[in-house]
Amino acid sequence: MPTTDNHRLKLSIVVPCHNEADNIVELWRRASAAAEACVGDEFELVLVNDGSSDSTWSVIAALAEAEDQVVSINLSRNYGHQLALTAGLTYCSGDRILVLDADLQDPPELITEMMSLMDEGADVVYGQRKEREGETWFKKASASWFYWLLRKSVDIEIPANAGDFRLVSRRVVDAFLSMPEQHRFVRGMVSWIGFKQVALQYDRAPRLHGETSYTLGRMLRFAADAITGFSTKPLRVASYLGILSGAFGIVLLIYILISLVAARPVAGWTSLMAVVAVLGSATLVVLGVIGEYVGRMYVEVKGRPLYLVSDVVGSDNPGIGAARCPHCGMALSASHGHPSE
Repeated sequence: MPTTDNHRLKLSIVVPCHNEADNIVELWRRASAAAEACVGDEFELVLVNDGSSDSTWSVIAALAEAEDQVVSINLSRNYGHQLALTAGLTYCSGDRILVLDADLQDPPELITEMMSLMDEGADVVYGQRKEREGETWFKKASASWFYWLLRKSVDIEIPANAGDFRLVSRRVVDAFLSMPEQHRFVRGMVSWIGFKQVALQYDRAPRLHGETSYTLGRMLRFAADAITGFSTKPLRVASYLGILSGAFGIVLLIYILISLVAARPVAGWTSLMAVVAVLGSATLVVLGVIGEYVGRMYVEVKGRPLYLVSDVVGSDNPGIGAARCPHCGMALSASHGHPSE
């Protein structure tokens, strides 16, 4: 649906999509019905294709051609869920924005309750899972461990059992888009922004179709981004580990020197080599943690765009998608570059 500077839609629904072709029709049916029941026709559905290898782009492009309230965005390649979500938030035009996954594990029918809570003064209404149906014991256990580690590591309050499913106000989105980091942990960034944030508990359903794209490797990288993006405690732990290892090495050196002065052979070479191996391992752990932070700084310093857009279908306002640069908040030209001086 077209918008003007004098009129904003009441609601935008932003959905990152990666290999979700089988879910799109049902997603549109349920999301549009829930939005219409809440705000009438004052809504849009922003679908972001994140480099899918199936027919997701053709499906969402056709939907945008057929439905005035659908905007479909095709990224130039697979950038990952968090950057695809950032792209959708950059393009959306509503006063309130619902973040939703295409697998329909999070029910769009909760829009009405979320809007009511926002009417009472909340800037963020986040879904908090009571039950996680259809997930393996390993996924549940690893999620529990992740949130425990996150609470111990970061200095802000990040709710447990809460994903990216949430309704946020326009001022929260504007604040979010002013944050320039490449390695994104969206739910942590939204928590960092502050304002009034309230929970809405719900039972999470199994996926409608397909399989999750969050493999174990992606989950580990996601966890690393979450912790290193919001805390320096791993560096502090690495420093403590280095100090302890160094102190242990000094004690061992003193023992060896005393043994040499006393003309006694140093016994236990097997034990000595074990100690060397432990110290070496501790050193590598410390270097690994430092390297993780240095690597993040290296990526940030390059200042590359967060993502590149290949195609946009369904938007009558080309300025929506180029409204601001996710790096600096400046107005962008139609080619998604900074305006010339």
